[in-house]
Amino acid sequence: MPADYKKMKMLRRSRVVWGSWALWKPRIVFWAGALAIGVISVGFARAADAAQHLFKAATAVHPLAYLLPLLLTPAGFVLCSYLAARLFPNSQGSGIPQAIAARHLNDDLDRKRLLSLRLAFGKILLTVVGLFCGASIGREGPTVQVGSSIMLAVARFGGMAQARGLILAGSAAGIAAAFNTPLAGIVFAIEEMSRSYQSRANGIVLTAVILSGLAALGLSGSYNYFGSTHVMPVGAREWSLVLFCGVGGGALGALFSAMALRLGQRLRRWAHPDPVKRMLLVAGLCGLAVAVIGVASGGHTFGTGYEQARGAIEGQALPWYFFLTKLAASFLSMLSGIPGGIFAPSLSVGAGLGSSIGQLLGVSIPLAAILGMAGYFAGVVQAPMTAFVIILEMTGDHEAVIPIMAVAMIGYVTSRLISREPLYHGLSRVFIAAALRARRAEDHASPA
Repeated sequence: MPADYKKMKMLRRSRVVWGSWALWKPRIVFWAGALAIGVISVGFARAADAAQHLFKAATAVHPLAYLLPLLLTPAGFVLCSYLAARLFPNSQGSGIPQAIAARHLNDDLDRKRLLSLRLAFGKILLTVVGLFCGASIGREGPTVQVGSSIMLAVARFGGMAQARGLILAGSAAGIAAAFNTPLAGIVFAIEEMSRSYQSRANGIVLTAVILSGLAALGLSGSYNYFGSTHVMPVGAREWSLVLFCGVGGGALGALFSAMALRLGQRLRRWAHPDPVKRMLLVAGLCGLAVAVIGVASGGHTFGTGYEQARGAIEGQALPWYFFLTKLAASFLSMLSGIPGGIFAPSLSVGAGLGSSIGQLLGVSIPLAAILGMAGYFAGVVQAPMTAFVIILEMTGDHEAVIPIMAVAMIGYVTSRLISREPLYHGLSRVFIAAALRARRAEDHASPA
C-alpha cells in the first residue's frame, strides 16, 4: 500500500509539473520569438528590395535623373546618421558587432543598450531608408541585430536566464532567415559569434534556426539566394583560380577590414569634442562620395550589389573595375556610420574580383565569381567555415565543394597574415565601451 501511494503521489506531481504554465511559458515565448524572426526577416527583405527598386526607378525617370543621387544620397546619409545618433543609439553599422558585444556584457541593462525591440525597429527603418538613398549596404548584418534583440526580449518576457545562448540563437536564426541558409546560420553562430562550440547552446540555436527557417519558408518558399549553379574546375587554368581568388580575395578583404578599424578609430577620436555634428559632416561627405562613384559607374555600385553578383554567377562578366568601385562605395557607406551591413556588398565585391580574374585568365566566369566571393568574404570576416557554407548554400554548387573550401581557407590564412584582428570583433569593442560609458554616466547622474 505505501509503495502504491508513493507511485500515485509521484504521478500527480509529474502531471502538475508538465501541465504548469511556469514550465510552458518560456518555451512558448521562445518558439514565438523564433517564428517572429523568420517573419520579420522576410518583411525586412521585401522592404529592402522595394527601397532599392524605388531608388532605381527614381534615377531612371528623366534623362538628367541620374544626377539625383548627388542630392538624395548625401541627404539620406545625414538623415540616417542623425536619427541613429538621436533616436536609435548603437544602431550604427552592421549590427553583428553589437550582438557580439552584448554576449560579452554581464549586466542586462548594458545588453539592452545594444539589443532591444526599439533598436530592432530603428535598424530596419534606417537600413531601408539607406537603401532608398543608394547606400552600398546590406540587410543581412542588421537582421542579426534584429534577431538577437528579439531573443533578448524573449529572455526577459519568458523569465529565462540563458541570455548569452539566446543572443547566439537569435543571431543564427537571423542569418538563416535572411539568406535561406540554415546550415550557415548554425556555423556562423559557432565560428563568428561565439568563436567556440558550446554544447549547452546547440539545442537552442538549432531550434531557433528551424522555427525561423520554417516561418521564412512558409512566406517565401524554398530558394537559393543566388540561384542554382553547377560549375567546377576542369583544367589547370581553372584550378589556378583557387590560388588567385584565395590570395587576392584574402588580401583585399584584410585591407578592407584593417582600414575600417583604423580609420573608424581615428574618426571617433576626431569627432569626440562634438560627436553628433562632426559625424553628420562625415556622413554627408561619405554620402556625396558614394553618389559620385555610383553616377560614374552607371549606377552599378548603389544598393546591395545582389543583381551584379547574381549576373556574374549566371555568366555575365562584370567590368574589370567593378570590384574596386563597389569596394570603395561599401567602405564609405560603412565609414559613414549609418545603419547597414556589409554581407551582401562583400559578396558583390568578391564576385566582381572573381569576374575580373576569370576574364584575365580566360576561364569560366561563374566559377571565378563564386570562388572570388569565397576568398574575399573569408578575408573580410576571417571566418572560413561560414564563408564556405554560406556560399555553398546560396549557390547550390555542390560540384565545387572542395575548391570553395580551399579558397575560403586560403583567403582566411592570407587575411590573418595581413590583419590579425577580425573586423566584427574589433568593432564589438567599440560598442562594449559605449555601453559601459552610458552606465557610468547614468550612475554619476543618479543621486547618491
